[in-house]
Amino acid sequence: MKRIIFATGNEGKMKEIREILAELPVEVLSMKEAGIQADIVEDGKTFEENAVIKAKAIAELSGEIVMADDSGLEIDYLNGEPGIYSARYMGEDTSYRIKNNHLIQRLEGVPEEKRTARFVCAIAAAFPDKTVWTTEGVVEGIIGYEEKGENGFGYDPIFYLPEYQCTTAQLTEEKKNEISHRGKALRKMAEKLKERVDIE
Repeated sequence: MKRIIFATGNEGKMKEIREILAELPVEVLSMKEAGIQADIVEDGKTFEENAVIKAKAIAELSGEIVMADDSGLEIDYLNGEPGIYSARYMGEDTSYRIKNNHLIQRLEGVPEEKRTARFVCAIAAAFPDKTVWTTEGVVEGIIGYEEKGENGFGYDPIFYLPEYQCTTAQLTEEKKNEISHRGKALRKMAEKLKERVDIE
């Protein structure tokens, strides 16, 4: 069976990725499972640039097909913050409970129609022949007034979806994978990967 290495150490993310890519006839490994350790400087200006940087760096190290994602939360009222700095916002070791409450405080008094936000995910796939493919997924919502929900991770408890009347942390795993930014981007990439004869 062909392998794809996914350039992340985030277990929550790996669980989502495996579920979404389950239809592909490939084994999906995290960097840790593939025995790869690397510090990659993500100095891109967009989610797509950072995803490409990660995928190419690990593909060069491993000689295998590597996928990487870069994703984050963009809040319109805060000029797109935290954006590409979502994971590093307020420091990498700061808990998301603190980050989420800080963002809620920054939006104190801001009316619902101005609390628009979106989750964006860019996926890059780098191949041994130096080909790189990218896809993107977006889900629109608003920033809630408090954390709600125990599912998901990161900013999910404050990302409210008006059409479902709940946060992404209150969705079932199946529903979240169906509508999430990462789910959309991964499914687009899975469709593209099916075109590559060498992973069939």
